Amino acid sequence: MAEVATAMEVGFYGHVRQYHNIKAEIDDAIHEVLESGAYVMGPALERFEKEFAEYFGMAHAVGVNSGTDALWLTFMALGIKPGDEVITTANTFFATAEAIWIAGGKPVFVDIDPRTKNIHPAQIEAAITSRTVGIVPVHLYGQCADMKAVRRVASNHKLWVVEDSAQGIDAHGDGFKQGELSDAVCTSFIIQKNLGTFGDGGAVVTNREDISTTVRRLRNHGSLKRSVHSYGFNSRLDDLHASILSVKLRHIRQWSDQRRAWAQRFTEGLKGTSLSLPYEAPGYRHVFHLYVAEHPKRDHLDRFLHSAGVDTKMHYPIAIHQQEGYPWDKPADLTPVLPHSERNAAQCISLPMYPELTAEEVDYTISQIVQWDQQFG
Repeated sequence: MAEVATAMEVGFYGHVRQYHNIKAEIDDAIHEVLESGAYVMGPALERFEKEFAEYFGMAHAVGVNSGTDALWLTFMALGIKPGDEVITTANTFFATAEAIWIAGGKPVFVDIDPRTKNIHPAQIEAAITSRTVGIVPVHLYGQCADMKAVRRVASNHKLWVVEDSAQGIDAHGDGFKQGELSDAVCTSFIIQKNLGTFGDGGAVVTNREDISTTVRRLRNHGSLKRSVHSYGFNSRLDDLHASILSVKLRHIRQWSDQRRAWAQRFTEGLKGTSLSLPYEAPGYRHVFHLYVAEHPKRDHLDRFLHSAGVDTKMHYPIAIHQQEGYPWDKPADLTPVLPHSERNAAQCISLPMYPELTAEEVDYTISQIVQWDQQFG
């Protein structure tokens, strides 16, 4: 490791650093849109949708207002009806389940693989009922769920599959790419994502023309042709955001590789401590949207690191089925017990992770954790 400073401030986000690194590209793209006068449903959005679909190697990409909207609009395009059950994980951001509820369905939670923290395929089969219509695996923290196993279960029961890849851009599994084994991939472009704009945004990527066409209609007041409307909403990705994303998409592979390098440095530096470190499944490309460790004394470690100048977060300290807003339609005594999800929620701690970190910042963070572990671990 490089020589460690005696004191340092290590921020959790690198948004401003990233902007300054590609400022000329971003400013030129924004200026081009501003001068064009086409700010909504214009050529910058059309260009980005084409680029994003090509990046995934898929036929269609539809830009929408947020990752949440990408999910629930896709569920609507798949024909979800009130009372339909959709199986997903409680170990994710609230929006995954919320989108199922918004679309009129009912989220059904199963536990996670304790190593990858992703949905456990073996748990899905037991949760299927006559009301089950689909499965939503989440590529949590930047590692793909086991899509081969999920696809087998879905095919056996004739269920649709929608991948929540809000944290997984540029990741792939062992012998599969995102979208190959599902009906659609939904993602978020909010600023803290690996591919993020300066605000909200999202997209649906799919090979199914029916899903693409329906989401395009739903996002724009039910309209595919000017002044002709049916049932729909207002959920468009603005051209300014699309232009920014086009610029950033050109850098995503390099940024992902740097995240992986910092993750390897963290893992090597923290080996031998009492922390449980992230696991990368063989053959998978983990892009480390987050570097999440676990420890029973998580809260104490969190306070220690903040006092040392290292900003940390927790993703996610309350599992969805334990949130105040859930269950929506069930008494509390029927809330599912998901031991691995609940353990992760109680012990997770996210270390700073972004391409613009420096070696000194990573090593300082490691040194503070090692110091804490020696004293308190």
